[in-house]
Amino acid sequence: MQFKHPELLWGLLLLLIPVLIHLFQLRRFKKTPFTNVKLLQKVQAASRRSKTLKKWLLLITRLSLFAALVLAFAQPFFATSSALQEKETVIYLDDSFSMQAKMDDETLLQHAVQELAKQIPKDQVFNLFTNTKVFRDVTLNAIQNDLLSLSFTADQLQLNEIYLKAGTFLTGSKNSVKNLILISDFQDRHPSSITDSILISSSHYVKLVPDNSTNVSIDSVFLAPTSTENMEVNALLSKVGDIENIAVSLFNGDKLIAKTSAAFNAGDKAEVTFTLPKNEPIKGKIEISDAGLTYDNQFYFNIDEKEKIKVLAIGASDNNYLNRIFSEDEFAFSSYTLKNLNYRDLPLQNLIVINELETIPTSLLTSIHSFTDDGGSLIIVPHSEMDITAYNQLISPYFSSSFVKKNLLERNITGIIFSHPLYQNVFEKNVSNFQYPKVSSYYSIKSFLPTALSYDNGDPFLVGNTSIYIFTAPLSNQNSNFQNSPLIVPSFYNIGQNSLKVNQLYYTLGSSAEIDIITQLTKDNILSVSKGATEFIPKQRSMANKVRLSFDDLPYEDGIYEVAHKEIIFKGLSFNYPRNESKVDYLDLADISSETRQESVASVFQEMQNDNRIQELWKWFIILAIVFILMEVLIQRFLK
Repeated sequence: MQFKHPELLWGLLLLLIPVLIHLFQLRRFKKTPFTNVKLLQKVQAASRRSKTLKKWLLLITRLSLFAALVLAFAQPFFATSSALQEKETVIYLDDSFSMQAKMDDETLLQHAVQELAKQIPKDQVFNLFTNTKVFRDVTLNAIQNDLLSLSFTADQLQLNEIYLKAGTFLTGSKNSVKNLILISDFQDRHPSSITDSILISSSHYVKLVPDNSTNVSIDSVFLAPTSTENMEVNALLSKVGDIENIAVSLFNGDKLIAKTSAAFNAGDKAEVTFTLPKNEPIKGKIEISDAGLTYDNQFYFNIDEKEKIKVLAIGASDNNYLNRIFSEDEFAFSSYTLKNLNYRDLPLQNLIVINELETIPTSLLTSIHSFTDDGGSLIIVPHSEMDITAYNQLISPYFSSSFVKKNLLERNITGIIFSHPLYQNVFEKNVSNFQYPKVSSYYSIKSFLPTALSYDNGDPFLVGNTSIYIFTAPLSNQNSNFQNSPLIVPSFYNIGQNSLKVNQLYYTLGSSAEIDIITQLTKDNILSVSKGATEFIPKQRSMANKVRLSFDDLPYEDGIYEVAHKEIIFKGLSFNYPRNESKVDYLDLADISSETRQESVASVFQEMQNDNRIQELWKWFIILAIVFILMEVLIQRFLK
C-alpha cells in the first residue's frame, strides 16, 4: 500500500491523546458517609467491571476512528509497479496500399483509425507516425481529422526502420515506460530476422486481418510491332486467390477503345493483347475491377511521337557498321568527312562519333568540348596513325584521360565488365566462353573513366561513363574484327540510346528517371509537370538543344502527366505505383512472444490501462471512520 500524502501519517501520533485520557482519570472525588459497607462493596465491584469494559471499548473505537481519518486524508492506494512511472507512447500506423483490403465493409486503415479514436484517452499525449507522416507530442483531438483523412501510400517501412524511427520520439530516460504499438496487416515484406527486433517488452503488435485475401494486379505493359500499320499492346496480370478470369478494359484518355477478358493459367498469370494503329499517340490506361486491393487495378502508359536520336560521325568514309547499328527508325544518322563538316550542325546532335581521324583540328577540338559541356555524348575511335598529342588535347578534360603509346601487339578482347552501365541487362548471365574479337594493334591509355571492355592482359579496350566513351584501338577491318563481333551492337546502340533520354512507355513511382525534352529555353524559363490540379517543377538542366528532367520523389500519385512550358505541351509521362504489395502474403507472428501480440487495438489499450491501474482506498477508510462513530454511539447508549 502506498500513500499520496504520506506526511499526514504523522497525525497518528494524536492517538496518544485518547490513550492518556482513558488511562488517567483526572477527576476529583467527593467523600460521602455510608453505613452499609457490605452493600457498598457489592455495588463498587459491579460498577468497576462495567466501567472497565466500556472504557476499553470506547478507547478502541476512538483510536480506530482517528486512525481511519488520518489514513483517509493520507489517501492510500494500491498500484502496479509501472503505474507511477512516466509513460511514453509511440504508435506506428501502416498506411501502405495493402491496408486497402476490406474488414467489416471498411478498409483496414479506416478500421484502425476508428479503433484508435475510440480507445485513446482524450487527454493522453502520444506520438504517432505512418509511412509518410509524423505527429509528435499530440492529443487525439488535435489530429483526429488528420487521421480520418489519411490517404494510402506506396512507401513502406521495414520493421527495423519502424523501430529506428520510433526511437526518435522517445527520451533517454530510464525511469519511463516506453510503449510502441504497431498496427498493420504485416505483409510478408519484413526481414526474416523479426525475432531479433522484438525483444522490447513494451512492443505491442496488432495484426489486422482482412475478410478475404484475393487480389488481381496489372503488373506491366509492353509493346510489340505486328506489321507496318499495327502494333500490339500487351498487359501482364497476376492473381492471388480463387479467380479464373477477369474483364480488362483499355482507355485512350477517358474513352473506352477496347475490352477483353484475361484467363489465368496454373501459375496464376495472364496476358491480354490489344491491337492498335502504329505510331498513333495514345494516353493509355488499362483497367480492371476486383474485390481486392484497388491501387493496382489500373496501369497507365502513353505513346507519343517518337523522338529520333541525332548521331553524327566525323571521319572515315567506311561507316557501314554505324549505318547498320543506328537504323533510321530510331536514329537520325549522318556522316561527314572533316573537310565537309558543317560546324553549325554539331550543337544540334545528341551523339558525335570521332571515327578514326588522323588529327583533331583546333576548331573541332573547341566545338567538341563545348558540345560535351552542354550535355552531348561522344565516342572516340582512334586512327592507327593518329596524332597522340592532338588526341590527348581532346580527351584530357574527360577524367584526366591520355593515350600513352602505340602497342604493335595482337590482343584478344576477353574482358566484359557486366556491371558497367553499358552492359547491364544485356546478358542473361555472365559469359566467359565466346568467340573473342581481336585487334592487331592498340594504344595504352591512362584514364579514370571506368573500363567496359578489356584485353586479355587487362589493358582497357573501351572506357567510358554515361556520356564519354573512348576506344583504344581502330575498329577498321584492317586492324580488328570487332565490327563482326556480337559485342559491337550493344556497345554502340546503348551509347546511342543513352545520349538522349527518350520518353519510356511508363515509369515507376519512387524510382529515379531522366527524360530529355527537345526544346531550347532561356535561363529564366522552366518546364512544369502537371495532372489536373496537381502541378510541380521537377529538377531540370537546360542544355543547348534540350532540357533534361530528373524524377526521384515526385510525383506522388499515379497517372498521366503533361510536360509543358506555359501553354505549350511537349509530351505526356505515365507513372505507376510499384506492385510490391499486390501479392497479399502475410507475416506469421507465431514466433513473436504472446505478450506482445494483441488481437485488437482495444486489447492493447486495455492492457496498458491494467498496467497503469491505481486502486484508491481513501473512501473505504472514510466509511470505516463512520462505522467507528456509530459503534461509539451504540456503546455510549446501550452499554451501562
